[in-house]
Amino acid sequence: MTDPARTRPPLVNIANALTVARLALVPVMVAALVASGGTHVGWRIAACVAFCVASVTDLYDGKLARSRNLVTPFGQVADPIADKALTGAALVGLSWLDLLPWWVTVVVLTREVGVTLLRFWVIRHGVIPASRGGKLKTVLQVLAIAWYLLPLPGFLAALGPWIMGAAVVVTVATGADYVVRALTLRRTSPRAVAARAARSRAAAAPMAKRDAP
Repeated sequence: MTDPARTRPPLVNIANALTVARLALVPVMVAALVASGGTHVGWRIAACVAFCVASVTDLYDGKLARSRNLVTPFGQVADPIADKALTGAALVGLSWLDLLPWWVTVVVLTREVGVTLLRFWVIRHGVIPASRGGKLKTVLQVLAIAWYLLPLPGFLAALGPWIMGAAVVVTVATGADYVVRALTLRRTSPRAVAARAARSRAAAAPMAKRDAP
């Protein structure tokens, strides 16, 4: 018989290494963005490179973990934290330097934090898989943030608000969809169905005793 402990994936693996690398790149990106003061071309390019490299790791760590059976509790917790840290740090930095309106940062981060809390709320009932809308949201956010980080000429920079606007719309829409799916999961999961059945039996038991001869 196979020992479950032997089939458990190791904590140190390529997927987790990519996640840790993404976390490590967050302060690098922030430092470059702060050093730029919002105007220095070289430092803004450096911040954009750090952000893009970190974003690329996000494309592969989950795929590698699933395809190579490297999913670990550490990765399941650290991966979303790394994602939120990267996006949040970039948005806050851009707003702090007056390169991006603060309301955009507040809306996006409120959605991201809210979805994270929802994940914990439904975790006993199951995991809600990423939707196509969620993947589109990630792509648009990465593209919009990279666009704002780069010191682009006027006609290209003018496209930034449109890309960010699309990212915000999809971010809010997918957040609402996640709320609906989370409520549905809590109502229809095997755990929820079993709990309702147990409550029904408990409620019926006194009546059965009372009606017994």
